Amino acid sequence: MSTLLSELSERRSVKAAIKVNWENYHYCLGQARNAELSVGRYLNWLMTDLPDHFMNLVVSTQVPCEGTAELINRTLVRFQSMRIQKFSWLVQEGLQSQELNTALLANGLIFREAYATEMAIDLSLISENSTRPPQLKIISVDDEFTLQEWIHVASRGFRIDETFEQVWHDLFVDTIFRPRYRTFLALLDGKPVGTSQLFLSAGVAGIYNVTVIPEARFQGIGSAVTLASLLIARRLGYRIGILQASKQGYSVYRRIGFQDVGKLSVYLWESIQKNGLNIAHH
Repeated sequence: MSTLLSELSERRSVKAAIKVNWENYHYCLGQARNAELSVGRYLNWLMTDLPDHFMNLVVSTQVPCEGTAELINRTLVRFQSMRIQKFSWLVQEGLQSQELNTALLANGLIFREAYATEMAIDLSLISENSTRPPQLKIISVDDEFTLQEWIHVASRGFRIDETFEQVWHDLFVDTIFRPRYRTFLALLDGKPVGTSQLFLSAGVAGIYNVTVIPEARFQGIGSAVTLASLLIARRLGYRIGILQASKQGYSVYRRIGFQDVGKLSVYLWESIQKNGLNIAHH
């Protein structure tokens, strides 16, 4: 790991900064009109009306000495009562236990081992002259019209049905024009094709919502729109960029220069609709 990341680890670990940045990102989203946020002793959760695993999530922050199964059951009942179609349960390294694993699986969640990797990069090491498609332009999302275009691209990239685009708009319009957010849209030959988002908190630059529409992938657009966010953060005086990488995006971020910091154990839950009720889908 670079010297700068080692220095950050000494005064406040990169892993801790990732956790706080990530929590604050979701805390801000939780203030939106169609979201519910709960911050508790053992876990935090965010619920929205979007049918997406990572816009509805629970994060274990501490493992209780007893009553783990009851805590999980109560949380699941709450999500079911709100007709949440998909959500994820994230557990950081050091909090995983056999009791927690057993209870989550017993309640219909599916374990995705090594699904997410916590990563960090020294922003002084990235180049402003990186290769990108010659017809690619990256613009800032500064108004509602561009936000609608961004949402349409993100919906396609994350495979969220377009009927939920207004829901996503209502969730983001209250938050992403705030100073801590920077949101970017990639245009290829003038056509919107990719997205990224920057969130500034805990002294680090968090990267979120990086995606590219299916027909424009494998051209370096994901890397370019990620680098655009990182370069803005560097110009603003930030020295460390962080993100949580999925298995699909991991190699892209490694090529940019991100380094592993830790792992997240991820459990996924989905429901099927039957007679108006949510039923766990195994």
